This record gives sequence, C-alpha cells and structure tokens, in this order.
Amino acid sequence: MNTHLTLLNEIKQGNYKTLARVLTLVENDISPANLILKDLDSLKNVPVMGITGPPGAGKSTLVNAITNQFTNDGKRVAILAIDPTSPFNFGSLLGDRIRMAAQFNNPNVFIRSLATRGALGGISAKTIEMVDVLKASNFDLILVETVGVGQSEVEIAGLADKTIVVLVPESGDEIQNIKSGLMEIADCFVINKADRDGAATFANNLKKIVHQGAKVIPILKTVADKNEGIAELCDWIVKPVEGNQKFIRAFLFAEKAWKIIQQNKMKPIDKNRLRESIHEAMKKDDFNIYRFSEAFEKNS
Repeated sequence: MNTHLTLLNEIKQGNYKTLARVLTLVENDISPANLILKDLDSLKNVPVMGITGPPGAGKSTLVNAITNQFTNDGKRVAILAIDPTSPFNFGSLLGDRIRMAAQFNNPNVFIRSLATRGALGGISAKTIEMVDVLKASNFDLILVETVGVGQSEVEIAGLADKTIVVLVPESGDEIQNIKSGLMEIADCFVINKADRDGAATFANNLKKIVHQGAKVIPILKTVADKNEGIAELCDWIVKPVEGNQKFIRAFLFAEKAWKIIQQNKMKPIDKNRLRESIHEAMKKDDFNIYRFSEAFEKNS
C-alpha cells in the first residue's frame, strides 16, 4: 500500500501520533501531503465550529468548557487553536498550550496549535487543509478558535459550518463599530462572563442590533469558568444548520477552493526575495509599489 494511504488509514482509526505527523506534513508542504489531501473525503460530515471574538472574551475558557461537556458524553473533540503570528519575527505565542493544559491527558481530545502566518482574518489556506485532515479522523466535533473578529466574513465562512462570536459585557461601545462584520459571520452570539455588571443591558442592546438583520441569530449567556450556560450552548452546537444546506455547502466549498487556488498561485513567490527586492527598490526616488509589484510578479 502507498505510504499516504497507510497514513490515511491510521488517521481514520484515530491514531493521534499519526494525525499529528500528517498535520505537520500538511502545514509545511512536505511530501506526501499533497497526495493525502487529494485522497480525503471532502464530503465527510463532521461539524466544524468556528469560535471567534475580541481578545479577553474568554474564548479558550469557553472552548475548554464545551470540550468537557462533549467528552463527558463520550464524544471525541479536536481543537485547532490559531494564534497570531508577528509580521516581524514570525513568532507565535501558541498560548493554547497554557490555557488548555487540563485537556492534554484526555484520550478523547486532540489539540493542535497553528500560527496565522499573517492571514488577516486568522484563517489561512493551511487552516482549511488541516481542518480537512481532522475531519478524516473519527472526531464528533472540531472546534477552531480563531484570532480577532470582524476582519473578513468569508475567512471564517469558508471554514466553519457554524460560527460562534464570543463577547463580554465590556464590549458595549465597540459593537457599533464592528456590527456589520459581526452580523455577517455570526450564527450565534455568546455573552461570556455574564455574571459581570452590565451583562443584562449589553444583552438587550445586542438583541436590538441583531433584530435589525436579515437572519435570526441566537444570543446565549455563559460563565465559562463556572460552567454556566454551557449545556444550552452545546445543545445549539449539535442542532443541524438551518436553511438551504446544499447552497450553504456549495458556498463554503467555493470559499475553500478560492483559498487553495490562491495559495497555489502564490507558491512561486519567495517572500524573502520579495523583501530584499523591495528594500533595494525603495532606495530609488521614483519607487512605486504598484509598478514594483507588477514587475516582481512577471519575473517570479
């Protein structure tokens, strides 16, 4: 049997060690990653939940609580935690290693960190590929914790079946500024740390904004570190997606294809050479970024 088919079979049987190895191959474009991706069952129906929200909203604590709820029922959960990459030194904190330490000894939980690699909405083509590899295994739920909120609705729409936007009562004023982005990506709003002052007022203001939109978006309250409201949220997670499912899935796959094609088109571009070339070009008084970009693309 071909090596990539052997790896795929081991993934399907729930071998975490092989799964971790294959995710590394895919993340770094190491052979036989391409063959593995081409033999995945893209229509396998494992629910993927995107969880996003501003820093400090308690996303990781919420992911931890959701995971506990599902694993207590005997379910297997995969978590892909995406951390921001510095555009200067390309380092990433990968903080889920600290925040989700309690889950590492749970045999029904698999956790993987991934740096954004500069993707604006926290989602890169690599994220899509790695989620598809996770879907090939025997998980009952895949949770993707993403960076930030509101940068680009299609970033998360192209990845998750449903998206949870986590907010806290202190988010009040910023809602008005980012509500259009939130309305586009949210399938459910979760007001975490709902035991804080102002939570009820914030929930009512959010409801008024939500009711102005075309789709009905539920608003749930949680106190994740006390496990309050988690059962209701998990009930919502397992509900099937409403609406025209075929149209929704076709839209999601179109966004996936766009990202994958975009990544493949960019492969010939050497970013280090690009920086060096720009550094030299900027020494000229007539430097123009558009002329430079066009010339660089032609020569790549």
